[in-house]
Amino acid sequence: MVNGIGQGSGGIARAAVESAMKAALERKADSLRRMDDLASKLGGTQARPQQDTAFSDMVSHTLAGIDGNVKAADKLPQAVMTGNLDFHEVAAQLKQSGLAFDFALAVRNKFIDAYREVMRMSV
Repeated sequence: MVNGIGQGSGGIARAAVESAMKAALERKADSLRRMDDLASKLGGTQARPQQDTAFSDMVSHTLAGIDGNVKAADKLPQAVMTGNLDFHEVAAQLKQSGLAFDFALAVRNKFIDAYREVMRMSV
């Protein structure tokens, strides 16, 4: 589809599309690296050597990170109005913030389900 844009192989539109695709791939790779870092902090190899870390500290640290992500998303409309961010970047950051919040909500629901299951057990 990119080959049909512009005149020949040096069309301006084709170069713009290729540049946009390259930038999107770089953003996706950066996002995947951040997700890998977060996953390793939550339960991967990096979190295991720190066995003296309390569970409550790990949960509060993770919740603080999610809270910071959501609060940063609240400031995005102002950044768009001032011209500091592109609309697509804002959409991606809002989606990331929404996914982080949904993940935290799912974990919370699993904790509540586990608590209810333990409370139903007869001793």
